[in-house]
Amino acid sequence: MTLRELAKLTATPERQIRFMIAEGFVPAPTGGRTYADYGEEHVTAVRRYTKLREQGLPPQAIRVLSSEVSTVPFSIGPGISLHVETSLLGSKHDVNALTERAREVFVDLFVEHERDGKAKPAIRKRTRS
Repeated sequence: MTLRELAKLTATPERQIRFMIAEGFVPAPTGGRTYADYGEEHVTAVRRYTKLREQGLPPQAIRVLSSEVSTVPFSIGPGISLHVETSLLGSKHDVNALTERAREVFVDLFVEHERDGKAKPAIRKRTRS
């Protein structure tokens, strides 16, 4: 795809994509300058950068995170953070399957299971004596 198509697909201005390429956040296109071609890895890189910027991370922090295998924490509740490997940000995943798996983990963590298979709250309210 062309730079214009990449910009349209990712809703990112061409100038911003050129910046991301120059700074190393997005790989250079294949085919050289005249016949520049962009693929799925470029789409993923642009989306990753955009997601991290939306989370308030400055470009230097994104550079550090991108240079090593690391995770980015996203707060999802008091005392609970979701850590996502930076290489996965902006890539395509089955969000419904991930959401269901996360739900299963939370149920296992916060709900006690009785022997008959029915769930009951793991944290009980204290009653005054």
